[in-house]
Amino acid sequence: MQKKVLSQKDVMFLALGAMLGWGWVVLSGTWINEAGSLGSTIAFLIGGLLVIMIGLTYAELSAALPESGGGLVFVERAFGRTLAFIAAWGILLGYVSVITFEAVALPTVIDYILPSEHAGYLWTLSGWDVYITWVLIGSGGALALTALNYFGLKPASFFQSIFTLIIAGTGILLLGGALFNGDYGNVQPYFQDGAVGMFAVLVMVPFLFVGFDVIPQVASEINAPGKSIGRILIASIVSAVVFYLLIVFGVTLGLSPNQLATTELATADAMVNLLGSQAFGTVLVLGGVAGIITSWNAFIIGGSRILGKMAERKMVPAWFGYIHPKYGTPTHAILFLGALAFIAPLFGRPALVWIVDAGGVGIVGGYLLVSMAFLKLRKTEPELERPFRIRNAQVVGWLAIILSIGFILLYFPGMPAALIWPYEWVILGVWILIGAVLFFVKRKT
Repeated sequence: MQKKVLSQKDVMFLALGAMLGWGWVVLSGTWINEAGSLGSTIAFLIGGLLVIMIGLTYAELSAALPESGGGLVFVERAFGRTLAFIAAWGILLGYVSVITFEAVALPTVIDYILPSEHAGYLWTLSGWDVYITWVLIGSGGALALTALNYFGLKPASFFQSIFTLIIAGTGILLLGGALFNGDYGNVQPYFQDGAVGMFAVLVMVPFLFVGFDVIPQVASEINAPGKSIGRILIASIVSAVVFYLLIVFGVTLGLSPNQLATTELATADAMVNLLGSQAFGTVLVLGGVAGIITSWNAFIIGGSRILGKMAERKMVPAWFGYIHPKYGTPTHAILFLGALAFIAPLFGRPALVWIVDAGGVGIVGGYLLVSMAFLKLRKTEPELERPFRIRNAQVVGWLAIILSIGFILLYFPGMPAALIWPYEWVILGVWILIGAVLFFVKRKT
């Protein structure tokens, strides 16, 4: 039995750090260029509403069923083994996409802090030259994060808390610069490309906010009452929404439209403009490094628990379910995820964008099934003890379902955020095929 080693503070930092990765450093300029200052703000508010609605369903279910595994446990209780496997497999794809993305983000950000000529040319993929020195930075990070998680959840959560505080401090510094030195004339244009621009930003939201669902993945390791678990989950989502809105505000006031069109790291360049020194740009990028670590760390924690629970349910090979007798961690699952992160930099930067987009489909698909399970269990098990019981359950549940379906449709051909053919569709198809093979093989045995 796994020990309850996580405090309420640990859980809050775990989820918040998961949602505040590297995207707020590199994508803020894209948001404003695509949708305008007000358009991107509205997109985040709508996206935040989606995540909060889904978060409310997770919060109630996590408090009622405090067992590691999250969506797998909820959906299995409501609908049985088949849909539970689909939910877990979809969310796992999202977690894997983040883990591999961060392994590529790390050398990218190190290049900004310490520009250098890379050596040891390997190959070119999608127009991107891959060098061994560049790969070693990302793979070295993968080794470090894997080792940290291997030796126990408490050390990993301690580092998570420290680096999440660094991110928060960096954001406060940017906000202060914007309030006192920002150019409020930069808020125009309020909108770019109307609804199309807002959709382009909106479709990124599930990927940016994935992470609150790490909380139910470690529910059996949290030393807190169920009601507190639900409250922390919602508080972490609201905090992340506010953080992203403040980043949009700070970058808008820190960079003119012309500067936004040419910047590569908009948030860092905005910090430089607002505070008048390149050193502050480096400080912000170091905050981004902290975001890489917190996101990466959280999804190794969450992904390994999903794999462990799937192994316990005999949905994947039993090897993934091994719990270390001393450290109490699912070490085989951690090593597997660490290996994926270790090889990810070999594919270069462009290829990782494809898996991130495909991962978004898996995430939202899992959210849809959890939302459906929430409504089903309210009907079939009204007597189930729900320490964190939300009001207007029908309204919240149906809003979560409708918004989840809406987000899934955005990935289809002809929509603003359609998956790229053939790369992203192939990745999604291969993941589904692997899942189908595993499911039917394990069902027979």
